[in-house]
Amino acid sequence: MIKDAKSLLKLLSTSQAQMAESKSGVEAGGQASDMELLDVYSRAVVHVVEMVGPAVVSISVKKSGRPWRSGEEEGSASGVIITPDGFVLTNSHVVEKAKEVKVGLTDGNRFVAIVVGDDPATDLAIVRTSATGLPTAELGDSNSLRVGQLVIAIGNPLGFQSTVSTGVISALGRTLRSQSGRLIENVIQTDVPLNPGNSGGPLVDSRGRVIGINTAMIFMAQGISFAVPVNTARWVVSELIASGHVHRAYLGLAGQVRPINRRIQRYFNLTTRTAIEVISLEANGPAQKAGLRERDLIVAVNGVGVADVDDVHRVLAGQAAGTELTLTMLRDGEPKEAKVVLGVRETQ
Repeated sequence: MIKDAKSLLKLLSTSQAQMAESKSGVEAGGQASDMELLDVYSRAVVHVVEMVGPAVVSISVKKSGRPWRSGEEEGSASGVIITPDGFVLTNSHVVEKAKEVKVGLTDGNRFVAIVVGDDPATDLAIVRTSATGLPTAELGDSNSLRVGQLVIAIGNPLGFQSTVSTGVISALGRTLRSQSGRLIENVIQTDVPLNPGNSGGPLVDSRGRVIGINTAMIFMAQGISFAVPVNTARWVVSELIASGHVHRAYLGLAGQVRPINRRIQRYFNLTTRTAIEVISLEANGPAQKAGLRERDLIVAVNGVGVADVDDVHRVLAGQAAGTELTLTMLRDGEPKEAKVVLGVRETQ
């Protein structure tokens, strides 16, 4: 009970002292908590690097017939070993037009390698060395990724010990156009600052599993880089190792985007404002065999509207050769359907 002013002053001074002590404790606890979090983060990154680092290689590529120059063995890009008998996954643009390839491990060993196959459509390639018993990296599952998840990019760009960059997944499901002009689907976008020469190196999660292959960065933008998802890489790798090529279903036609008259769009209840005009047909190709003609306007595939060639590529990416698709088109102002059995083509 407060009896007088003197008692009130005593109570206030005691409360202020308790508050100051409490605040000091909170700050100390907060600092301790932050330090603990940083320590956990650091230990996680160190553990991943120690686990995956030995499987990350440097890749030196010579694109002319002249002898290797001094320093070229230091490498210009990266890759990751996926089998103990020397299969290395990297980018297609890294080994494009390569005359000779060398692979360097972090322990200093270097091996001559051959290009097993490359796929410009996904910017992935496989090279192989003659070495055996090599350290490998575990492939994860890119379908289980979440925005905000911690990721680590590891590279071996200049023959040095593995270089490491960390960040988080910024976005999923991005599309990135490859050098061949095709869209790479479900690309992973991160804020990881990639070092020069990290192309072809692995993007890994906090458990050390490869969830992507670093493929591109935007030099004029800060904190924007991209990786091809490992689930895409699994399929491409199996195709390249089996035959050196990727077999893709195709229609056998060339097309261009053409606007649809608004009145025609409403009359036929079309879902897109543009269609794909057939401008040429491959002789005896799937589309020609199905009865398609030049100037046909393709407006849907299996009942789903398509507005441009990229939409068709997305459909074909999930289809096997021999699959029958229904194309809806406009011919001379009238709707028609055609059943097309997809063919198969080796892509390089």
